[in-house]
Amino acid sequence: HYIIFCTIRGQIKKTLLEAYSRPRQGGINSIEINEGDALIEAKLTNGNNEIILAVRSGRAIRFNEKDVRPMGRTAAGVRGIQVGNSGDEVVGMVCVDPNDSSSTILVISDKGMGKRSALEDYPTQGRGGKGVKTMQVTNKTGHLVAIKSVTDTDDLMVTTTSGVTIRTAASELRVMGRATQGVKVIRLDDTDEIADVTVVAAATEEETGAEE
Repeated sequence: HYIIFCTIRGQIKKTLLEAYSRPRQGGINSIEINEGDALIEAKLTNGNNEIILAVRSGRAIRFNEKDVRPMGRTAAGVRGIQVGNSGDEVVGMVCVDPNDSSSTILVISDKGMGKRSALEDYPTQGRGGKGVKTMQVTNKTGHLVAIKSVTDTDDLMVTTTSGVTIRTAASELRVMGRATQGVKVIRLDDTDEIADVTVVAAATEEETGAEE
């Protein structure tokens, strides 16, 4: 197994899990971060996963993790996706099993628009490119803020910058094409935005009744 790291400037690094088998009280270095960059995601993979990186401007790239050779803990990694102008950055990374037909790719924008697309809609490319459109970004949608791998049995916890959280079933978002704007996931005030999205197990009937 491996740990895949991703930064907001599109750097990606893969390190064997066993490299972290001797932790220290003060922690150990896991990746070298260049000036102006920051770590955004770390995922456990099995050596055969597909990686999808998405950027704020609405693009995403898919490649096999075998395109990234294993490196030591202190390495800075290699380019996973080209990041555009100074206002663009990576918003998230998903690691998926290409043989799992139940998984879909969820993207949500900061103005509350969201959608799911089939994994097959994302062509496999070599790492380091610009990728393909994953959402039609407009003034209505705002910029991309999250990308997640979800199934029909998942729930979404959507949190706004004002501190409001809603829980909704992933199955309520229909699967549609990559280049569409999506549908309204949550209604926001003009000054509010989506802060983050978390995928959780679907609520049981008992939990739903207790909340009501």
